[in-house]
Amino acid sequence: MNDHSMLKTGAVETEEITPDILSLRTVMVNVQMIGTPGTGDWVLIDTGLGNFEGSIVEEAEKRFGKPPVCIVLTHGHFDHVGNVKALADRWSVPVYAHQSELAFLTGKEDYPPGDPSVGGGLMARVAPIYPNKAIDLGSRIQPLPEDGSVPGLPEFKWLPTPGHSPGHISLFRARDRVLVAGDAVITVKQESALAVIGQEKELHGPPMYFTPDWDRARESVRRLASLNPGILVTGHGVSMRGEELTASLERLALEFDRLAVPEHRRYVDRDM
Repeated sequence: MNDHSMLKTGAVETEEITPDILSLRTVMVNVQMIGTPGTGDWVLIDTGLGNFEGSIVEEAEKRFGKPPVCIVLTHGHFDHVGNVKALADRWSVPVYAHQSELAFLTGKEDYPPGDPSVGGGLMARVAPIYPNKAIDLGSRIQPLPEDGSVPGLPEFKWLPTPGHSPGHISLFRARDRVLVAGDAVITVKQESALAVIGQEKELHGPPMYFTPDWDRARESVRRLASLNPGILVTGHGVSMRGEELTASLERLALEFDRLAVPEHRRYVDRDM
């Protein structure tokens, strides 16, 4: 299998990004397993839509034969934490997230409801029915280290990329310029069911219907562009790399308001 081939494995579709990064798609949301198979520790980034615990465990067993060191969440939206409780309990591992995201992961604060007014397709129109309630991970959840290090992944640094959520983070590895961006940018038009079904590759800003702070989202995209990543892995869509990535990310950073910010939206830019 080459370094970015797609493979269907039962309930999930996998994409090998690099020899030590495997991305799994749970219907419409990706999770990443980072670590070299057979040689050491690994970390799970996000946990996808609910009811995929078995598929994720099966893939992990096949690839590593042991549980991860920990789970790291790019943010706490329902489609990224769908299996986090079950997996953390099953594996007895800690879960890490940004300090500003902890209220949503300890039952203290709900996210704003999805905004159907942003337009763009069926996925946006049904946004109000998407779960937005806080979950409570209890003693499992811990704040990420303030120095930017990522537990279990010594080559990666985490960086704050808020906007889509207050404590959204991305992860970057300087050695090969791999960027794991969560939903700060995505490579599919997530508002459109047709685009999601076909996984049409095109760089976009964060999912419009769940992004309440566009000022911060704009700053986050510009920060990511300044890293000049060579490989991009996102929460939705397939990976992007090389010249296609460079050109697309530069364009998105320069023309963010025109390309990413919806003309109509319920949430005006505000501090969260």
